[in-house]
Amino acid sequence: MAPSPLRTITRRHARSISLPSRSHPFLPQFDEQLSRVKVSEAAASTLSSMSNRLVDLNNLYDCTDDVLQLPHVQQAISQECQDKCADEMLDGYLRLLDACSTSRDIFSQTKESIRELLSALRRNDRDQLSGYLTSRRNSKRIIQKALKDLRSIRNRQSAIASQKDDETVAIFSMLKEVESISLNMFYSFLSHLNGTKSGWSLVSKLMNQEKKSSATEFEKVDAIILQKLSNLDDMEQLEDVQNQLGNILTSIQTVEEELECLFRRLIKSRVFLLNILNH
Repeated sequence: MAPSPLRTITRRHARSISLPSRSHPFLPQFDEQLSRVKVSEAAASTLSSMSNRLVDLNNLYDCTDDVLQLPHVQQAISQECQDKCADEMLDGYLRLLDACSTSRDIFSQTKESIRELLSALRRNDRDQLSGYLTSRRNSKRIIQKALKDLRSIRNRQSAIASQKDDETVAIFSMLKEVESISLNMFYSFLSHLNGTKSGWSLVSKLMNQEKKSSATEFEKVDAIILQKLSNLDDMEQLEDVQNQLGNILTSIQTVEEELECLFRRLIKSRVFLLNILNH
């Protein structure tokens, strides 16, 4: 595994400052947690896995703040970061707060749609079932805009990274990497919620068992509702469908709670960094 960017700072200051060396336990802890988040990032996204991935991400920010508490790291930030660099660090947290808030709102809206869908299935209300599909189309437009915004942010990040000169401190690279991983996770979550376009092609795809096994929970739900509205089956397994929707609601609730924890963590981390820069 590649060494943490923080080790560059430690080596740079080792001779002039008599402070913790690169063997400080916070540094390997950060490396270990960063590696764990990257492994989870590469795994397939499911609702049940999202909360665990968010827990890992929250732990990564804990480790990041631990590293920022090291005196020689704080000195590097306050002395070597130019104004533009400092502003970019703080702006990075604002971007993450916006992305986290947007993701939280979309999950909340999705939860309400699923609740309404459950109610419609219990009453066999075809109008409300049709309304769910309309809500899904509207939700997808919102999600697609959020995904577009995240892609734009990631593209800007690449441009900034390519323009860095040799004087940019390693702490900046660390925070940018953590930001990038966070944005990628939000993108993965929203892509999962978005699924594919609802329509007859989706129903046909899900008739194939191999395709069905790789579809997201929301693709499966969309196909089931389309089937019911078109009388393609008699929905004898309605109870199973309702149980599945109940599980989806529980998973979304857990993800919402972890997103709220992450949102509070990001605020705390930004305030902490701001205090270092203004010290």
